[in-house]
Amino acid sequence: MSPTIFALATAPGRAAVAVVRLSGPRSGPAVTSLTGRAPPPARRASLRRLKDRQGEILDEALVIWSPGPASYTGEDSAELHLHGGVAIVESVLQALADLGLRLAEPGEFTRRAFENGRLDLAQAEAVADMVDAETRAQARQAVGQLGGALSDRYEAWRAGLIQALAMLEAAVDFPDEELPADVAGRARPILEGLEREIAAALADGRRGQRVREGFRIALIGAPNAGKSSLLNALAGRDAAIVTPTPGTTRDVIEVPMVLEGYRVLLADTAGLRDSLDPIEIEGVRRARAWAESADLRVWVVDGSAGEGDWRQARGLARPEDLLALNKADLAEGGDAAGARATGLEGVAVSLRTGKGMPGLRSALAGRVVAALSGGEFPLATRLRHSESLEAAGSRLAAALVDLEPAVELAAENVRLASRALARVTGRIGAEDILDVVFSSFCIGK
Repeated sequence: MSPTIFALATAPGRAAVAVVRLSGPRSGPAVTSLTGRAPPPARRASLRRLKDRQGEILDEALVIWSPGPASYTGEDSAELHLHGGVAIVESVLQALADLGLRLAEPGEFTRRAFENGRLDLAQAEAVADMVDAETRAQARQAVGQLGGALSDRYEAWRAGLIQALAMLEAAVDFPDEELPADVAGRARPILEGLEREIAAALADGRRGQRVREGFRIALIGAPNAGKSSLLNALAGRDAAIVTPTPGTTRDVIEVPMVLEGYRVLLADTAGLRDSLDPIEIEGVRRARAWAESADLRVWVVDGSAGEGDWRQARGLARPEDLLALNKADLAEGGDAAGARATGLEGVAVSLRTGKGMPGLRSALAGRVVAALSGGEFPLATRLRHSESLEAAGSRLAAALVDLEPAVELAAENVRLASRALARVTGRIGAEDILDVVFSSFCIGK
């Protein structure tokens, strides 16, 4: 029998209301002990006076009783809605501990919901994403995943694989029975269709992950081009030090922000130039590494200068990058013409006067929305989802190659592809990843 657990489900500290959750076989007796009465009717709030074992009144609270299996965890559960004073919360928690209940570990309530079949693993991950959501897009994605948008698609793929596997195994196990001669061949259209769908999901890139983690934008260019000033202007605060001295920025400065409801991670980087200073050399190396992994690069160019050494980094530019021609209030020089020759979309701005900044913000927002919005729900919102998709796709490709010469090998590859997809929802092979998944949860969830 699993132990009965409890935890504060709301943020610690002074508040109007604090919610304490209980789950496990002793939840009912614990409620009876605290209130002196049997638990109230299921899922109906009841005002009760709480007392400790010495009879001291702790609080007047709303008690909600949810007997299993019709509860969040699938076990007998209760919630105590207390007044949010720190002393009251601590006294109730101590009273529960005195009754022999155990303080819950991070994510233990949701883990029990998974283990009791109330949620699959992808839905459990969505619960954590809902708690962590900072933007509308993150919340929408988490709600969709909790509702089964991701799990349903994986289960549909898995059902197709099982159908194809049945045909292959029939050809292997019953070769002398009166089966259609092309029974194994009938699996090919199913496998080819599934391979295309999984390939399309992988081609969708890291859209779901970027919605969760943030779209990465790197500001890159030569020293004193205005990268730090641009970071401060976009962030709306002095996040980076700005001085006339070239090479002031030595490390990558990351600032989170929200554009059109999407989380964005904006990074100011060291000026890209040749240097003999070992600290600046390391800063340039980090700048290049961050820019290489960024989803978008904004090349910041001093449009009033002559030929500049920003050109040495042009090899990092991608066709979809943006060009910010700074100092638009001054006369344009050779750098502006050379920068435009790259063919990148450019926006002229003046960080001194603010000219062009609305246009640059609009251009950045357009790039973010175009990259992260989509008609279909993303089928990989975490790295482990992408890895399972890649494994399944690889096994399907191998199965299609083996289908004619070696049906047995094709069947085994289809079986392994099915297992790869089942790992996403936790149908199989979940034990080795449960601790990793639930360790990111907060206590009380």
